[in-house]
Amino acid sequence: MANSKYEYVKSFEVEDEVIPPNLIVVHIDGRDFRRFSEVHEFEKPNDENALNLMNQCAMAVLEEYPDIVFSYGYGDEYSFVLKKTSKFYQRRSSKISSVIVSFFTSVYVTKWKEFFPLKELRYPPSFLSQIVCCASLEILQAYLAWRQRDCHVQNQYNTCFWELVKKGGKTEMEAQEILKYAKEQDRNELLHQQFGINYNDTLALFRQGTCIFKTEVQDIVKYNEDGTPVKRLRRKAGIFRSENIAGRRFWNAHASLLKELGNFSEDCFKTNPDYIRSFLFESKLMPSTWIVIRIDGCHFHRFADVHEFNKPNDKQALDLMNLCAMAVLEEFHDIVFCYGVSDEYSFVLKKDSQLYQRRASKIVSAIVSFFSSMYVMKWKDVFQKKELKYPPSFDGRAVCYPSNEILQDYLAWRQVDCHINNQYNTCFWSLVKSGKSKSEAQNYLKGTQAREKNELLLKEFGINYNTLPLMFRQGSSIFRVKRENPTLLENDASSVEKTETKIVTEHCNIIEQSFWEAHPSILD
Repeated sequence: MANSKYEYVKSFEVEDEVIPPNLIVVHIDGRDFRRFSEVHEFEKPNDENALNLMNQCAMAVLEEYPDIVFSYGYGDEYSFVLKKTSKFYQRRSSKISSVIVSFFTSVYVTKWKEFFPLKELRYPPSFLSQIVCCASLEILQAYLAWRQRDCHVQNQYNTCFWELVKKGGKTEMEAQEILKYAKEQDRNELLHQQFGINYNDTLALFRQGTCIFKTEVQDIVKYNEDGTPVKRLRRKAGIFRSENIAGRRFWNAHASLLKELGNFSEDCFKTNPDYIRSFLFESKLMPSTWIVIRIDGCHFHRFADVHEFNKPNDKQALDLMNLCAMAVLEEFHDIVFCYGVSDEYSFVLKKDSQLYQRRASKIVSAIVSFFSSMYVMKWKDVFQKKELKYPPSFDGRAVCYPSNEILQDYLAWRQVDCHINNQYNTCFWSLVKSGKSKSEAQNYLKGTQAREKNELLLKEFGINYNTLPLMFRQGSSIFRVKRENPTLLENDASSVEKTETKIVTEHCNIIEQSFWEAHPSILD
């Protein structure tokens, strides 16, 4: 397919490869989960169903991505460790981070009813993710020790806090004051003396967190004619717990961890959180530049086939993408414009945005995760007679553009790409539906120009390309418009102008300057 004059904008994309032999850890964390847990009335201090849902999501992530060999989680966070030889997504930080948080989010929404059959999911959950580059196995060991220590400290504090509030009759402010300077031993004594609770007897799920990794197990693969099972050794993800997941005794006892990551030579007794945080793979996006977050469906060719989307365009699938993009625009006020086509969407953040202090991983993961959550939640609204057969996922990246002109060229590039792909796909599927094989259709179209494709559609299939729906040919633009709405004053014949902001979806030419002149507030 021909390149457009706007292709130069790709030069603004920055490589973010995690250089070997750094070990890659993907850390995900619930976005504003304190509010989420309150709205959904989770049990305090721990909701067993909520934690088991998190564990099932992590289990699904390990099954989906073979390069992930170990995970550890508690509360609303999970860490995923990739094998040391991983080439997953060419070790590109943004891709790895975004696709894992997207899939995790989709599974969370998909499995919600299994764990909360009587609770409605009231709004889309979302997660933040970032990459930790562990320069050595010792750094990974210290990282895991830090996270498990944090699990214990938080759980012990929260157990004391909610016992004081629920059974001790204290206000939340009073409970905070009582625990303000309490040490670990003080908290244990408080639980035992005032509430008869031996902290060490509380559920290991709450105190220790959860490890998930694959081990070889005997699994039944089939049955003989006489009914006897045939078993084979298979690698299967399982849940494990230990008081010290960073200790040699636990780690070195599992052959899969030794093979994929290596052995711990010593025990880790002390950790320095600030030192470990220095290994975060974080980049702050250049100030005073337009930030574009582009998300793409992962393996959406297969997803479209499995869910029997219409070819070359499925209007319902595009409507669903647009609904998700509108929700993203409503959720993140710094986004001023969205443009989408097929299984991709670009979100433009204003030049002076300080969203997440312009940290690329947090902005990308928040948007990708929220979009994924909406996609699953809105599926039944759009595909009322189709079951969602497996969780979708998206990857994302952040790119900075320094001027209005270059940003407009970026959006023009995406719209030109929309036209080129749509014209080709319309011809391709018309040929296939007429009886040609896919390879024959590809060969037939090889080297053809836009004019020749239009002639083929008109002469062979009676299709005037220029009369096809604008959404297919030009994609979808979503943005806010301000309208003056006259409002009558009470007991007065006069009226005042009240400005209202409305989100609109248009299918229009955004390459021409006339669009931007008609909507100056977008880039103002």
